[in-house]
Amino acid sequence: MPESRPTLITGRFVRTDAEARGADARPEAMLVEGGVITAIGSREEVSAPAGAARVDLGEGWALPGLIEPHGHPSEAAALLGEGTVDIRPVTIATADGVWAAIRAALTDGPRPARVLANGWDPLLQRGLTPPTMAELDALAGDIPLVIVHNSLHSAYFNAAAAREAGVDAGTPDPAGAAYGRDAAGALTGVALEAAAVMRIAGPALAAARAELPRRMAELLRGMRERGVTTVADLTWTEDLGGLFAGMAAAGTLPTRIRGYEMSRPGARATARMGDGDALVRQVGVKVWSDGSPWVGNIAASFPYLDTPATRAIGLSPGHVGRANYTTEQLVEIGGQYAGEGWQLACHAHGDVAIDSTLDAYETLIERFGLSDHRFRVEHCGLMTPAQYARAQRLGATVSVFVDHLTYWGDVLVDDLFGERGAAWADAGAAFAAGHRATFHNDGTVTPCEPLRNMAVAETRTSRTGRRLGGGTAVSRADALRAHTANAAWQLRSEHEIGALRPGLRADLVVIDADPLTADAESLATATVLATAVDGAFS
Repeated sequence: MPESRPTLITGRFVRTDAEARGADARPEAMLVEGGVITAIGSREEVSAPAGAARVDLGEGWALPGLIEPHGHPSEAAALLGEGTVDIRPVTIATADGVWAAIRAALTDGPRPARVLANGWDPLLQRGLTPPTMAELDALAGDIPLVIVHNSLHSAYFNAAAAREAGVDAGTPDPAGAAYGRDAAGALTGVALEAAAVMRIAGPALAAARAELPRRMAELLRGMRERGVTTVADLTWTEDLGGLFAGMAAAGTLPTRIRGYEMSRPGARATARMGDGDALVRQVGVKVWSDGSPWVGNIAASFPYLDTPATRAIGLSPGHVGRANYTTEQLVEIGGQYAGEGWQLACHAHGDVAIDSTLDAYETLIERFGLSDHRFRVEHCGLMTPAQYARAQRLGATVSVFVDHLTYWGDVLVDDLFGERGAAWADAGAAFAAGHRATFHNDGTVTPCEPLRNMAVAETRTSRTGRRLGGGTAVSRADALRAHTANAAWQLRSEHEIGALRPGLRADLVVIDADPLTADAESLATATVLATAVDGAFS
């Protein structure tokens, strides 16, 4: 809750909004009343009324609270913590370590009701190969076992998990997703894309969701400790509105939430436009045009390389990924929501998928006479400068997954796409086209590290020090805006958050490095000293 009396905050502020110039970009004092900034400027310009509380920020630098415009807190709260085996490559580096963790979960201690492991990644955990259902049956027996890929776009499962989820050879594939089957039609133990993954993992996720309020509060507190004050949930479901509203009423919601409901063919939005408030609000609808580069199902105009790494993830020579939906299907799905004014956010990595997404957007814009729609393209892996320019002309906006370069930069070039991979996540091209681009970490896929995102967008350097020169570096000013002012605008929340300006909510993060002058690595590794939502620090 915001401080009930006025608060004068003094220190070193850094305004990241484009309107700030000269001395205005480096204010020294801020007055907050009722959680809202009412004045900001020099110490001489901003005075405290009688009885005001006073906060001094010391030697830190304060900038607007950081915004995660493409998160999955509802998934992350279920897939991290007790009851889930964390096998992500940021946790376990080797294939042997992955299998050891899964075996331990099956055999150590009391017999488990089921085992859910999250984070499988053979491109980083070299030596992993796709397990068959028979192999997982031999390993787990009649204990349901589900192994979710780090991308969240595929999962492996045994027969017991299929039975528990109510999936068998006769179960139809969900729209835009599939269950692997052999030539005879029998299940092979793989689920592809969100709807199939969530069905297979459903029983385990349901157990975790029984504790969701507590787990969500813990997850969001961790994100707030990293300077994040607003999180968009792009796997929003109807029940989350009540969950987050209840947490807000109880004072246990550490960050603001913006929801994007998962689309379904034939469905309608379960909320009403305009419901919610500055703390919790649904703003859009999520669609998946294609899948993940790490499992071979992004829709591109060229094949994957034939390498040991692509063979290890089950791709045949000459493999070309395909889209989840045709352009016509995207139009049909989008048309269920766009006419009511909902913002669409479409996952698209491959150049073919991006063309299809933009084609669908253009059709919907014309059909419904839309202007300020802010339709989003998510991740933008192989998006070209020409596609960024077209998206800008259409009034679409982009959120670029630049942290892919940190973890998979070498893989993109050496193992998957050759020199085309060096242009992956070309955020510089997005800004050059005039976009108010944003960056994100996509739930559990990479750690929550917005400061690292800013740095890697500037350097385009992987963890090994390799520079991916096929794309364009961004300026520091653009990098800072990607997680502040631009992200607020992308979430249709620029009237509430995203800048240090009178009339906006007093969301701040204080770090131990000057975000304007620190070198990229110092910015990436800066320590978050404090975070405030509505002027209340933690």
